[in-house]
Amino acid sequence: MMCKMIIDKQKVPSPHSSISLYLITYISDGLQVKGYLAEPRTLTREKLPGLVYLRGGIKNVGMVRVQRVIQWAAEGFVVIAPFYRGNKGGEGQEDFAGEDREDAHTACDILFSHPTVDPDSIHLIGFSRGGVMALLTALHNKRVASLISWNGVTDMFLTYEERVDLRRMMKRVIGGTPNKYPERYVDRTPLDQLQDLQSSVLIIHGMKDEHVSIEHAYRLEQALNQVNKKVDAWYYPDYTHHFPAKEQQRILTEAGKWLKAQRKHGLG
Repeated sequence: MMCKMIIDKQKVPSPHSSISLYLITYISDGLQVKGYLAEPRTLTREKLPGLVYLRGGIKNVGMVRVQRVIQWAAEGFVVIAPFYRGNKGGEGQEDFAGEDREDAHTACDILFSHPTVDPDSIHLIGFSRGGVMALLTALHNKRVASLISWNGVTDMFLTYEERVDLRRMMKRVIGGTPNKYPERYVDRTPLDQLQDLQSSVLIIHGMKDEHVSIEHAYRLEQALNQVNKKVDAWYYPDYTHHFPAKEQQRILTEAGKWLKAQRKHGLG
């Protein structure tokens, strides 16, 4: 059975014998958007938790990797990982947490309508730029049980300030500087909207991250605490933007357990 939002679903080789992997095309905002869908094959009739994996970067930088999707699916999640509009043959133009956030919202809706997914156990993981996408998606969809911001961007003003190498791209995609169009950067920075968040939050961040500074994590944690929201934070003093492979897998498994412990009751 295929969700009505998915218009094409092509099976692709999976590196894991008990996980089916698909390249999907779905409709978001009238545009055809591409992504991966990974479905663990299970013998039980119990519904599985769902996870939207929100990638970092822009265009081919930070593109979704099959290995990462499979890692999360191996923890027992049905995983959807959008490439975002304008990528890998998808229609439209990527917008760096602007209009392309609809691609994340729709991916979330696909999981809510997926026949093998438990609607009370749907979660988001945002890596790097995906952190802000996850927060904006959870604010949009109150049924999301929890989210993880992993080395995640939380403040677009701070990204512009810190990442001199990204300024040209940000001015092009967003339309100008924070001084010229502050409202466009406010719209992409969810820190002042968190009183409306109804999802549990886990922050994972390497304190030596030079791509997304630890300050992003601190600002998110502080903003959540100020409005009395549930937040856990796992900070790693020796890690950069990309964690060592063995530690990344260990932490991912622990994060998967954390996600499964967060549920919405009767809201699906």
